[in-house]
Amino acid sequence: MNIHRESLIIFAGLGGALLLASLVTIVLRLRLRGEKAKPLLDNLSARIKAWWVMIIVLGAALLAGRNAVIGLFALVSFVSLREFITLTRTRRADHGALLLSFFVALPMQYGLIWDNWYGLFAILIPVYAFLVLPITAVLFADSKNFLARTSETQWGLMISVYCISHVPALLTLDIPGYQGRSALLMVFLLIVVQSSDVLQYVCGKLFGRHKIAPEVSPSKTVEGFAGGVACATALGASLWQITPFTLPQAAGMALMITLMGFLGGLVMSAIKRDRGVKDWGNLIEGHGGMLDRLDSVAFSAPIFFHLTRYFFTI
Repeated sequence: MNIHRESLIIFAGLGGALLLASLVTIVLRLRLRGEKAKPLLDNLSARIKAWWVMIIVLGAALLAGRNAVIGLFALVSFVSLREFITLTRTRRADHGALLLSFFVALPMQYGLIWDNWYGLFAILIPVYAFLVLPITAVLFADSKNFLARTSETQWGLMISVYCISHVPALLTLDIPGYQGRSALLMVFLLIVVQSSDVLQYVCGKLFGRHKIAPEVSPSKTVEGFAGGVACATALGASLWQITPFTLPQAAGMALMITLMGFLGGLVMSAIKRDRGVKDWGNLIEGHGGMLDRLDSVAFSAPIFFHLTRYFFTI
């Protein structure tokens, strides 16, 4: 895997945009001193800090090579799975299933990406782990809340490992005329989905009037959703030259993954509300845990991977 000139230009552009956003936030803090503006500015500042961290870490991994990228996302999945399981109602009887999840299924999933074994990568967790985890749990003969407990473990593994692993899996795609540039697909996915989250938040704060799902996520509005998705789709279309897609195809892909990201965010918000928490964790200062930043990516990455693989690979 090589870092192409396009990647360097994109990362430089993102760095410049973040620097500008950081300066704008500082100026707004000096000008808007009211208590009403403080939560908005604090949230924007936290999002910008998270972006800085993500870009620096991802850029370093890309420079280090394919194995570093796979290792990075394996670590991301480990942290995400830990956050998810922390909010579940596990019992002593679940320890075996949890050990299999963290120390067998997770490394195997990323090992299959490293080995480029798509056939087993695609079914390891949704088929084999799905069957083995409840079998492991039932051997301890503890039937209290058994269905809920095993379902929560399966959900955690699917979201935190299976879905997120589709981001580095993009490196395995063999697209005619696009060899050696698959890292740019990762860049496209992450920029579009994460930008959509930020733009939905900003548009919602500026123009939001009508709540979409007030019982699930009170901050999400129709106006924020429409404005954020439209802007992120336009951004994705503007990046078509770094992808194997035509401009309309890039716009279609961007629209699909932003919609999936939005719906994924709602699902993950519903889970947090069910558990009675605001954030998945406190890994990112002032802005929750790993899953709080990757909930949209988790739902959009598998769709993006399989659409690209089905329509654009050999």
